[in-house]
Amino acid sequence: MPIIKSAKKRVKTANKAAVRNSKTKRTLKTALKSFHAAVTGKSKDAGDKHAKAQSAIDKTVKKGLVHKNKAARLKKQASAKAKAAGVKPVARTKKAAPVKKAAAPKKTVAKKPAAKPVTKKAPAKKPVAKKK
Repeated sequence: MPIIKSAKKRVKTANKAAVRNSKTKRTLKTALKSFHAAVTGKSKDAGDKHAKAQSAIDKTVKKGLVHKNKAARLKKQASAKAKAAGVKPVARTKKAAPVKKAAAPKKTVAKKPAAKPVTKKAPAKKPVAKKK
């Protein structure tokens, strides 16, 4: 057991992260197994299971638990199995982005040019008249 206070905190946070990561990995494994079971059984919801498996793979990559190349390999294998089984992919519908109201145009204030600092100049010399 660590003695230093910051080391104790790191143990706690590391344990929390380990639990969170194991839950995410378990979710991925479950999604992949249910998809493979649906494909081999040729159930009607195999397309939905395929979408959920793809989503689970993407989440684990986003959280940094699976390397992106491994994720690409898993997705490719899942798609190949789905295609071989004749599963049609479920059309994903994106949620509509919230409509933003157009903001009133801001009034632009013309900026005055910066005033040059005033410096006093020496008085001009008068020309001296020439003698003839």
